[in-house]
Amino acid sequence: MLLLISDARAQDPEIDSPHISPHANAKISSYIPAGATLPTLSSRPMRVDVDLVLVPVTVVDSMSRPVIDLPQQNFSLLESGVQQQIRYFSHEDGPISVALVLDFSGSMRDKIEFVHQAVDEFFQNANPDDDYYVISVSNKPTLIADASQSTNTILARLATVEPKGMTSLYDSIYLGVNKLRSSRYKRRAMVIVSDGGDNHSRYTLKEIKSVLAESDILTYSIGIFDDIPIPLFKSIEERWGRKWLDEVTRVSGGRNISADDRRQIPQIAGLISREMRSQYVLGYRPTDSHKDGKWRKIAVKLVENPFQMHVHFKEGYLAPGP
Repeated sequence: MLLLISDARAQDPEIDSPHISPHANAKISSYIPAGATLPTLSSRPMRVDVDLVLVPVTVVDSMSRPVIDLPQQNFSLLESGVQQQIRYFSHEDGPISVALVLDFSGSMRDKIEFVHQAVDEFFQNANPDDDYYVISVSNKPTLIADASQSTNTILARLATVEPKGMTSLYDSIYLGVNKLRSSRYKRRAMVIVSDGGDNHSRYTLKEIKSVLAESDILTYSIGIFDDIPIPLFKSIEERWGRKWLDEVTRVSGGRNISADDRRQIPQIAGLISREMRSQYVLGYRPTDSHKDGKWRKIAVKLVENPFQMHVHFKEGYLAPGP
């Protein structure tokens, strides 16, 4: 998640539009997932005047537990290799708007009980004021619940969904991004529970990565993978699912946590829920004020790290254009 603080965002209603071009394919332009109207994708570059860049950062120890007591002096922040002065620092545990993207395709039939357990565990560890959009993944994405439903209502609705069909994971992620664009809270996150395969989406991995890179949506995933020792018997989706989920989450500043043992899934869901609530926010004014529309690479490091802690952050943003 990376926030660009600017008056221009409030003045331009189109400023949050994803900036990628769809395939030259009539199916994409006509495809509308159930429960939403998708905005038109545009290749127009982002137009914002960056004043203060806010970079949410998560620090975990070697056991993947959030580290929440570090002072500002322990962080070093660079943009394009140049040291930046941290002008804003906070540790937040405020409410979040969350999109849960849950794989209910046919390949998840024998894993679905763990998905239900994961959602329940996630809710138990979340801020009670959080709100949720819940999307099921099958032949097409379906909006199961929006921010007006209670967690008990969401769990009851999920219990009626039958796993079946193909896997339109990328389309479902896009629907989640679209719903979060109008969410109640400024802090926004997405959690994907899937085996990482996609065999039925109109959008591609590259397009979804572009959308997430330009959003301020911190994205996590729980990758459910069968430990099949002979690669010959794995589908393309099974072989590449872990890599795809790693790429989708890393570009947002989040991460994929794999559950090779399905019994780990609820535990991982609780860990992600707590980690999302344990963020530091670092703010800086870029020393490079040029409006060149280029990608600015961000790096956040710990000045002292004797316990081999890991730092997760969004890796960059697009500077405003000329």
